[in-house]
Amino acid sequence: MPVVYIHHLGRVDYQRAWDLQARLHREVVDRKLALREHRRGGGETVSPRQHHHLLFVEHPPVFTLGKSGSTDHLLLSEAELEEQGFTFLKINRGGDITYHGPGQLVAYPIFDLDEFFNDVHRYVRSLEEVVIRTLADFGLKGERDPGYTGVWLAGNPGRRQPRRKICAIGVHLSRWTTMHGFALNVRPNLTHFGHIVPCGIAEDGRSVTSLSVELGRPVELEEVTPVVERHFREVFDFVPTTAPESSILSP
Repeated sequence: MPVVYIHHLGRVDYQRAWDLQARLHREVVDRKLALREHRRGGGETVSPRQHHHLLFVEHPPVFTLGKSGSTDHLLLSEAELEEQGFTFLKINRGGDITYHGPGQLVAYPIFDLDEFFNDVHRYVRSLEEVVIRTLADFGLKGERDPGYTGVWLAGNPGRRQPRRKICAIGVHLSRWTTMHGFALNVRPNLTHFGHIVPCGIAEDGRSVTSLSVELGRPVELEEVTPVVERHFREVFDFVPTTAPESSILSP
């Protein structure tokens, strides 16, 4: 079974977390290549195991635009972004524009899929499964949408209730090693989603929601994170371990 280092990093600036992902991604890929070369040469391996990572973070308010996104889906000008305290970044994940902010649980797996399964579609479906199982533990039925990545709650047209997105997913893979991940709305300021066309979806009958809204009570990240972590272990079948956090964010 793969061994995954779990990192609970608290609130971290998006750019700093992105830099950390990039550094860990390089380390995982370099280790993969070194292990492969040693095995090919018949010598002793550097280590019996690859080092995978799972980062849990929360970000200050930021809008991020994926490679396939359109800047037209950001509804604020540069001046308005600055005035209201938002950051805007173009990044290398898939997908369109999304929002990250306080009250949102963001998970970034840095996994060498050579040690899990070499299937991008299965990987994304597995991330969705982690969230669907988490929602079930809170009494909510999360669903996949055939047209859109992420996790949704079914609407009820009779009650004029739209189909609601509760988790956005956007990933990037290089050399079968993952970056980015998902953002689960636990207790974010949902009005901030009104400054974008979330994930580029402008259809009627769709909206954004959170665990707190759906449960009708405040839900904190500390309540949700252990549940998400448990379902990560179940879905991806790995051995978790805790690494020292004192230097993980250092360059």
